[in-house]
Amino acid sequence: MSDLFSMDSSAPLADRMRPRTLEEFIGQEHLVGQGRLLRRAIEADRLTSSIFFGPPGCGKTTLASIIAGATKAHFVQLNAVTSGVADVRDVLKAAQERRALYGQPTYLLLDECHRWSKAQSDSILPAIERGIIRFIGSTTENPMVAMTPAIVSRCRVFQFQALNEGHIMTAMKRALADKERGYGQLNICMDDAALHHIARIAGGDTRAALGAVELAVLTTPADEDGVIHVDLAVAEESIQKPMMRCDESLYYDMLSAFCKSLRGSDSDAALAWFARLIYAGVDPRIICRRIIAHASEDVGVANPIAMLQAQAAAADLEFVGMPEARLPIAQAIIAVCESPKSNAVSAAVDAAMADAEKGGFGPVPVHLRDTHYAGHERIGSGDGYKYPHNFPGHWVRQEYMPPEVRGRKYYQPTEMGHEATILRNHQVREGKK
Repeated sequence: MSDLFSMDSSAPLADRMRPRTLEEFIGQEHLVGQGRLLRRAIEADRLTSSIFFGPPGCGKTTLASIIAGATKAHFVQLNAVTSGVADVRDVLKAAQERRALYGQPTYLLLDECHRWSKAQSDSILPAIERGIIRFIGSTTENPMVAMTPAIVSRCRVFQFQALNEGHIMTAMKRALADKERGYGQLNICMDDAALHHIARIAGGDTRAALGAVELAVLTTPADEDGVIHVDLAVAEESIQKPMMRCDESLYYDMLSAFCKSLRGSDSDAALAWFARLIYAGVDPRIICRRIIAHASEDVGVANPIAMLQAQAAAADLEFVGMPEARLPIAQAIIAVCESPKSNAVSAAVDAAMADAEKGGFGPVPVHLRDTHYAGHERIGSGDGYKYPHNFPGHWVRQEYMPPEVRGRKYYQPTEMGHEATILRNHQVREGKK
């Protein structure tokens, strides 16, 4: 337990420049703009147990520090990585005594709250319900997926958004101008191109942007006039190429977007999500499996070649590996996207599986039974079977369906691509054409 909200002059620039009031807070207007629920709750000191969910550097902990400074309640911070049940018990005991003696409520801020186990989460549930503590959980992962339902159901979830370049520019300019906490006491000339580059590369992370500004300023010597000139070249060296955050929630969201782009026939979008998934370190075999699945689920026999393209991409990945395999994988992605779409295969097998799950199976009709053994004719197996190749067109009308589902139509060909030919053949056989 510690107070992480007091300022240390030797602390990193991002910590020193942490906003202290709602007026200084940058971004999240949908949550703390004038008249918004969260702002009203903070200003009235009536914030109930909450979870702040959003990407790194968007202001979750900063807003908690503002709440700590504005509330009359006691404020305690724990980190889910380093804190256990014993730490929670100490907090709850002190909170209960504080409320009994002074009538003072206690806020418990838990950073990385998704890292808590079910046992740890359960340890604070009674205290939340009885109002002994007001819980604020901070997490970069979707709490609906990463946290226990019991604690989520007792909290109001506030989703934070990544800051835009304008927000990041505001934060950097404040740091350069602030004489107390920033670099306002220095003679710094930072080119607009340098500021814009950092704002773009930071990807909505204020901490990363201010870290780059700090590195640029501290490593750039002043000229003979005492001016620290930060140009684009210095800025490019000061902020590294961003590594894509890919937690479990984001991974599934990106994979979902990729699959929906395949289904939606948008090659450009599918390639964009494919590139991001690869950049984030996702195993390309997972992507190949999805392409194969969608080649059947969303294309099927409307274009049978799409399946061959998908299988070839998977084989090429194993044969040549990455990065060369990105080319056949991209080709398969484009082939699936640009193919005529049909979900007839998916609908057919789903309906057949649903009927099979109902049970009630009878014997196989005699004319369809196995005849590949000596003596089958003595028990009548295969009697009445008509061999299609003995008939004109290599087809003859004959009942193949299990008696329990006779008359059911699972595969309904569409008018898309090759399925249009299949549909016409079905109509001819049924005497409709």
